[in-house]
Amino acid sequence: MNRKKENKKIESPVLNETLPHISNFPSFKGTDVKMEEPFINSKGVVIGDSKYSSPNSPLNNWSDEVDPAVMAGDEWVHPTNDIGWASAENSAIIESKKLKREPGKQFMHPQHETRD
Repeated sequence: MNRKKENKKIESPVLNETLPHISNFPSFKGTDVKMEEPFINSKGVVIGDSKYSSPNSPLNNWSDEVDPAVMAGDEWVHPTNDIGWASAENSAIIESKKLKREPGKQFMHPQHETRD
């Protein structure tokens, strides 16, 4: 993937390994999947900031001469900030990657069991 190396600070929408502003977005916390930060692609468009507005975006400069194919390829898709993760199928994949815990050991207290 061709990503520009710029020192531009991009505000990240990630909070505790999830994207709380997207309905039904799974939490990656406790999995081997790490939320990735937004990046700038080779066209100078910010990908993954959840604002969907970049001055260099073909969407903001659309005309009859713009070929939609210019927005094809991996550099236009963020690996973890993508609405596709909210689908039932992809959420199930994330849930299957979470560390398995013994049911009675999830909420332990140093002196009292939570079921006491």
